[in-house]
Amino acid sequence: MSRTVLITGASGLVGSGAVDSFLEAGWKVIAVSRRTPEICSVKPFTHLPVDLLDAAACQKAFGALPQVTHVVYAAVYEKPGLIAGWQDPEQMSSNLAMIRNVMEPLAAGAHLQHVSVLQGTKAYGAHLHPIRIPARERYPRDDHPNSYWFQEDYIREKSAKSGFGWTIFRPTIVLGPNVGVAMNTIPVIGLYAAVCHETGVPFSYPGHMSYPREAVDTRLIGDASVWAAENPHAWNQHYNLTNGEVFSWKDLWPTLADFFGLELGADQPLSLAEFLPSQVGLWEKLVNDHDLRPLTMTQLLGESHYSADSRFGYGLKTAPHPTFVSTFKIKQAGFTQVRDTEECIKHWLEVLVERKILPGIIKARARS
Repeated sequence: MSRTVLITGASGLVGSGAVDSFLEAGWKVIAVSRRTPEICSVKPFTHLPVDLLDAAACQKAFGALPQVTHVVYAAVYEKPGLIAGWQDPEQMSSNLAMIRNVMEPLAAGAHLQHVSVLQGTKAYGAHLHPIRIPARERYPRDDHPNSYWFQEDYIREKSAKSGFGWTIFRPTIVLGPNVGVAMNTIPVIGLYAAVCHETGVPFSYPGHMSYPREAVDTRLIGDASVWAAENPHAWNQHYNLTNGEVFSWKDLWPTLADFFGLELGADQPLSLAEFLPSQVGLWEKLVNDHDLRPLTMTQLLGESHYSADSRFGYGLKTAPHPTFVSTFKIKQAGFTQVRDTEECIKHWLEVLVERKILPGIIKARARS
């Protein structure tokens, strides 16, 4: 049986990164998402547009795939407004239903070997209260209702019955080129820079607060998923994932201003969740003037402008409690990849320009 991985949420940040990594590693890839994934690899893959909340559609689609040996479950259901949904029982129920609809027909086959599932720092309760520093995978489960726990308990139970292994990854802030998703700060920065350039307004840091964070490049998560799929010693384990360093969005701002060729302004707190949607007319002009893809502001932002406000500390009077995690466990297990966060951000901004999503003048000025 050849290695065939089914990747859900394949048009999202983690999913598209996983599609790239598995293709480059020589796997057969079945990508499941509403939109066709936009990836960097030129290798062919199969795309299935399946509604994961439709149990009948999932049974029909996935029940016909006995060749699937591995799964990367990177799909997520988020309600509009994003942050309030993290404690919403309906959202939790929907996320559990989705993973069930995928796994039930696949686990009924004879060839499924391993599934990777995504969590994050909310597993440590970082969205609710201060957490231990660094957060380690061996700590007891934080006792609060969470989609993660419902999905994990289901996967553990299904694994015990069906015999496949599982790996759960807990990445921090994920960096990549995807637009129209829930939590990608890269296109938000690019849109804000484009508006500043067009209007002649200085590129000011839009948050109230500077504080250190951790991030992880989507390419690193994809490569970690391949590593876990091929390494039975990584099965039935949890792993934190970061680029291997800390950074601050505010401290990156001067570098980004130079990268865009923009004047760095004094800090100017601004809710990008409110400001960017108000620039629809200007964005339509930029699309026409620069022959960009005909994507609306809403199609570009998804829900990411809400998470950007949170990440930039907009509205905060004091710095939030740190959410640093330890990546000792996965490095000790043999996955030692690291990334330069600043270079990751620049790389993905350039990719958005190359894909005709952001105005080309940004790239030209950045490289002048």
